[in-house]
Amino acid sequence: MILHLSFLAVFSLFVCQCHGGCAEVDSLTEAVAGEGFLLGCISCKRREEVSGQATVDWYFRPLGEEDFRHIFHYNHPTADILHEDFSGRLEWQGTQSSDIQIGAVYMHNVTFNDTGTYRCTFHRTLFLSLANEHVTVEKEVELTVVAVANRELTAVIAEIMMYVLILFLQLWLIVVLVYCYRKVWDEHEAREARKALKAQAELLESKDNCDGVQLE
Repeated sequence: MILHLSFLAVFSLFVCQCHGGCAEVDSLTEAVAGEGFLLGCISCKRREEVSGQATVDWYFRPLGEEDFRHIFHYNHPTADILHEDFSGRLEWQGTQSSDIQIGAVYMHNVTFNDTGTYRCTFHRTLFLSLANEHVTVEKEVELTVVAVANRELTAVIAEIMMYVLILFLQLWLIVVLVYCYRKVWDEHEAREARKALKAQAELLESKDNCDGVQLE
């Protein structure tokens, strides 16, 4: 769950229309039956300053089969679901412009029949000064559908580290409080000692004055 939220957060940063950096984050590979799942696919341009346009196609090969099925096509701003098994279940979650770098698709109501290999294909045209360049990029996602989400090792480690950090912060706070208390107490003791010395000095001075008067 932690990883899923983190992945969605990363994608939300990239979906914005700014011309910021791009990082090719891999898709998650485990979905839970009955829930939704984000099929991630990112293909970054090597030079951000070069304008371009792209279309994205998604293909699906069920577990145990050899051929891919063409299930989705996106050509901004049009998204087309091309296979009846995914009718009404696929939603474009990628770049909202023709210069596509994120080809993510959200799948609603995942079923066990969705287990298999998904292929994301970018067909990109880069508009260069001398001649346009055509680039094709393919990426695959091996999706497994389970009844209950498994806690991945990274998520377990992240949770353990969170509790360790909380414990460390609590101990650190205790140490700081003890240190501050000791410092205040030492300053109080030093202040009382200075008062005692001052009072003793005044008493001795007063005694000396009294002795002088008696001698006269």
